[in-house]
Amino acid sequence: MGGLTIQQAQKVVDDWINQFEEGYWPPLAMLACLVEEIGELAREINAREKIKVRKKTEPEGRMDLEIADVLFSLICLANFYNVDLENAFKETIKKYSSRDVDRWMRKR
Repeated sequence: MGGLTIQQAQKVVDDWINQFEEGYWPPLAMLACLVEEIGELAREINAREKIKVRKKTEPEGRMDLEIADVLFSLICLANFYNVDLENAFKETIKKYSSRDVDRWMRKR
């Protein structure tokens, strides 16, 4: 698939979802799915940081796939509500860049 812009990622997800008759889930179901995926990511981080030890029978998870699952679920919600994530992300970076410009020490 190569490098995708956020808009391209939104289209890939939309195309994938729309191949099924059911389409997108209701928003609260998608939110529940997002929370579930975040929980799986949290479980992986806890195990890697040795905060909560993995069961001996539990295989090591893939951090990259857990994060991608969160992203997929988030894109589904954005698509449902016609949110242009690329523009929203640019606005968010602007907001952080001006609001938090003096909040942390810059690297030298």
